[in-house]
Amino acid sequence: MTTARRMRELELLAPAGNPEIAIEAILHGADAIYMGATSHGARSKAANTIEDIKRIVDFAHIFRAKVYVTVNTIVYEKEILQVERLINDLYKIGVDAIIVQDMGILRMDIPPIQLHASTQCDIRTPEKARFLQDVGFSQLVLPRELTLEEIKKMHEAVSVPLESFVHGALCVSYSGRCHASFASCGRSANRGECAQICRLPFTLTDAKGRLICKDKHLLSLRDLNTIDILPRMIEAGVSSFKIEGRLKEASYVKNTVAAYRRAIDKFISMHPDDFRRSSFGRSDISFTPELSKSFNRGFTHYFVESRRPAGIISPDTPKSLGETIKDLSQLNNGDGISFFDAQGRYNGAMVNGIQGNRIITSKPIKIPQGTEIHRTFDRVWDKEMQKPTATRKIGVSFFIDASGLSANDERGNYIKIPLSCKQDIARKTPDFSPIFAKLGNTNYRLIEFKSDLAPSIFIPAADLTEMRRRAIEALEKANITTYPFQYRRKEDVSARYMTDHLDYRDNVANSLAAQFYREHGVAKIEHAMEISKQKQSNKSTRLMTTRHCILRELGMCKKEKGLGRFSEPLSLKTTNDTFTLEFNCLDCEMHLLG
Repeated sequence: MTTARRMRELELLAPAGNPEIAIEAILHGADAIYMGATSHGARSKAANTIEDIKRIVDFAHIFRAKVYVTVNTIVYEKEILQVERLINDLYKIGVDAIIVQDMGILRMDIPPIQLHASTQCDIRTPEKARFLQDVGFSQLVLPRELTLEEIKKMHEAVSVPLESFVHGALCVSYSGRCHASFASCGRSANRGECAQICRLPFTLTDAKGRLICKDKHLLSLRDLNTIDILPRMIEAGVSSFKIEGRLKEASYVKNTVAAYRRAIDKFISMHPDDFRRSSFGRSDISFTPELSKSFNRGFTHYFVESRRPAGIISPDTPKSLGETIKDLSQLNNGDGISFFDAQGRYNGAMVNGIQGNRIITSKPIKIPQGTEIHRTFDRVWDKEMQKPTATRKIGVSFFIDASGLSANDERGNYIKIPLSCKQDIARKTPDFSPIFAKLGNTNYRLIEFKSDLAPSIFIPAADLTEMRRRAIEALEKANITTYPFQYRRKEDVSARYMTDHLDYRDNVANSLAAQFYREHGVAKIEHAMEISKQKQSNKSTRLMTTRHCILRELGMCKKEKGLGRFSEPLSLKTTNDTFTLEFNCLDCEMHLLG
């Protein structure tokens, strides 16, 4: 006897800064959304009330789409009870999972809600992935820096789904391993308060003070865009495709979700026996997605395809580059444009008109002949995106016979309503299908209608309409009662952590986190930097570890051409801070010391 092969579910995971954007993400095709709660989310400016999250849970679950809530900052000792209450509240309203960084949560008094390991957990090795799976995590959010080969090894090491960022802004440091913002201005990335100093201009000098480059955005990465290599990511083992952007506006979320929905659906249609999407309902979109029209700093695959990528930073500006304009006739009055002047400075203006090959702008500004023009705001596009641009409907089939009306939907729900209305003799064979196709503002669309009534039977339209209404209402109730909630995996208490020593970069900020690690074999535990005054004042402390190497980007790789006349250590300077660079050429990593 052969065993049926289990299809792998693919999940498009969208960001939502507020309930309105969450609804748009779902309507445009997201299989799941992630959003912050009232506290302890890694984007402190994207908080939502329990009441707002409840509204989104109810809406998402219509389509069997999931709602994940970020509780992915470190937790201070005095906040343990607050976080326990928060997680209990999230469980009560039906949230599908919480995304977690602090291992102290596994020792809190919380219900059996499903746990996902945040990218802040720094899951760089198969061993770390396996450990997190074994202690109870049901989904693992991978670092953005992993290559396809590294993702494949992760996939081979675990059985839980792997989640990977596929689009949006990139953190230059390994997530959870950046303390530069906290050291610089007391705003901790591990507390959702990153000051994004990596987007600032830096001056790079050598040990003797010689200038290498001045006022360049050497740590500001381009934005991730992997839409053209999604099939390879799926084959490597990614099951959840995460779009960054909880601080982005609705039009960005609409556009990116619609684009990735189309790409994932195309892949599924080519492999229908192996993959399926994780939610239900067809989204009809009124526009053609164009990723370059949304905020972007230029695009990169980052490290997905190579351990040594080139051109991953946007050195001249951290602002949006938008789309490149090839023909000035593409521009409209009211559009926003940007360009780099003869000195390489980033400039922008609003378009007031076009005269031949000359752009008339809202302010006096000289655009050199032959300058590449970028449109950062498309007035016509933006006006269209402010309108309702998507509907999402669940497919439903109806069947009527002498015993009643039955209905089943694509989610697997089935109901039957007895035929108790008045029946007459028809003068000609009636066609009831148009009545059942009129689903109006419901969440449904008709897939099929069949009738097994005798050709002579006639039922008044009003009675059939009422039966259709009752059937839809019953399907909605059935969907609520049959929603497939999943719960926290059992923790393997015998699982052992990979090392017996943790330092400040492992972000242990409370006694419960320390207890968790001790119970899994860790003997020595340092406090997180946020509560360790010793580390805060140590100027040789590693504040950031990154796979991005400034030397490689500047064509000065020590493995190839070398530093030339420059001597180490190199220093990065801003107006307020100076960081020393340390290069680990064996692993192709760069460290910032504070």
